[in-house]
Amino acid sequence: MEGAVDKVFVVQGVAKKLWATEDAMDSAIAQASTLMGGIVEARAEIGCSHIVVDPAMAKVAQAMAAMAEARTALIDAHHALNEAKLRIGVRTKLGIGGSGDDDHKFAVTTDSADLRQVG
Repeated sequence: MEGAVDKVFVVQGVAKKLWATEDAMDSAIAQASTLMGGIVEARAEIGCSHIVVDPAMAKVAQAMAAMAEARTALIDAHHALNEAKLRIGVRTKLGIGGSGDDDHKFAVTTDSADLRQVG
């Protein structure tokens, strides 16, 4: 039974890293969006031509598209890791809380195969 608990802690560690990466990606996308808005506002405030900032805006838009694609890949990884967790016999239930570190909590259950008695 101790091995099953150890697996749960390892899985929890990976899950926390995954969630931190997903949160960081969301933050980066939000920051890039703020940057795009800042470029538009700065252009208007300065009164320069749209042509002047267009190359920069195109590059920021390109970066945002790449970040959105990376976010989708992270979500795919999330699903793959969930499947891997199940394949190694770790069953956890996720409870979503408020905001911050309490967002992701585990309620641990073990696979019935881990509980059978060998005799």
